[in-house]
Amino acid sequence: MTKLLTGNESIAQGIGLCRVQVVSAYPITPQTSVVEEVARLHAEGKLETQFIRVESEHSSMACTAAASMTGVRTFTATASHGLAYMHEMLHWASGSRLPIVMVNVNRALGAPWSLWSDHSDSFSQRDTGWLQIYCATNQECLDTVIQAYRLAETILLPVMIVMDGFILSHTVEPVEVPAAADVDAFLPPYEPQYRLDPQDPHVFNAIVNPSDFTKMKHRAQQDMLDAVRVFEDINRAFQEKFGRSHPVLETYFADDADVVLVGIGAVCETAKDVVDELRERGQKVGLIRIRLFRPFPGERLRQALAGKKSVAVLDQAVSLGAGGTLSLEIKQALFDGPATPKPPWVFSFVTGLGGLDITPQMLVSIFRETMAAQEPQKEARWIETAS
Repeated sequence: MTKLLTGNESIAQGIGLCRVQVVSAYPITPQTSVVEEVARLHAEGKLETQFIRVESEHSSMACTAAASMTGVRTFTATASHGLAYMHEMLHWASGSRLPIVMVNVNRALGAPWSLWSDHSDSFSQRDTGWLQIYCATNQECLDTVIQAYRLAETILLPVMIVMDGFILSHTVEPVEVPAAADVDAFLPPYEPQYRLDPQDPHVFNAIVNPSDFTKMKHRAQQDMLDAVRVFEDINRAFQEKFGRSHPVLETYFADDADVVLVGIGAVCETAKDVVDELRERGQKVGLIRIRLFRPFPGERLRQALAGKKSVAVLDQAVSLGAGGTLSLEIKQALFDGPATPKPPWVFSFVTGLGGLDITPQMLVSIFRETMAAQEPQKEARWIETAS
């Protein structure tokens, strides 16, 4: 069935289809309507869940983690400073190997104050042990909820679904909503090996010695890295069942391109139109959209960038004192694997911060500047006004 849904409504529809048993959340713009819609579905009897209202985002994640330990499917949602407030509990959730799914609706972190979207909030949590999957359309938002629960419950690590605030969260698009029976067949009930149970007591999160601590972190690292392959398997199964594919890397005319633009999120839909326009003019450009940011698909990206002259990176978050966050990840990935004869030049374009509009004209300018470059970039190029 096709419905007209906002991104937030798409997420809520996915939560209903996945038969989530406990939802705990605290409202914050632009996430609020996610849990409002979940609450409406619950009130109308369309979602059998326990909806727990808490006094803060820190409590929301503590509540969600505790519920997950009892072996039920759990969900929460947040944004911006709400995600930052959860920071301590994010480590506890991933370290406890809890298959929680959370949606973060991107909003810039202050100060100064901002209500609009960039990637500073989610990127700042990249080291907490959560997988991060970034969406570009409302259809992808709904589909990713279904994929995320299967992924989290397979590898026993939490998954953060990330979407651009207002650009997706409050914008209406046609979305194909799958039948509940089909989702049930794809996502069976979660059956944990261990859970909090008075009839079968275990100790959870006990203090361990440094050696065991290191072994547990190493195992989490191995499972996190293996999540790329697991996710690809899940995506293939999803495509067979529902006819839609959402790979870890989306490539658009990238195979024969001399210069490619690399980005994350909804802006890549605009970038496709720009690629089409420049292709019509005979310019060999392409696009790579990174969908899975943690674990970072370094090997897949190296393969996609092999033989390219230059790479233009849309950096919508900055590690102050270092550089554009995404371009730093890409540079590391290019030099992590086997040495390549001539790796591409990486050009960082810091823009979109605080919700600055990334226009088609701006993307054309970025492509042209990258194509015209005669030497590697010396420092990131900051674009501070929309054009």
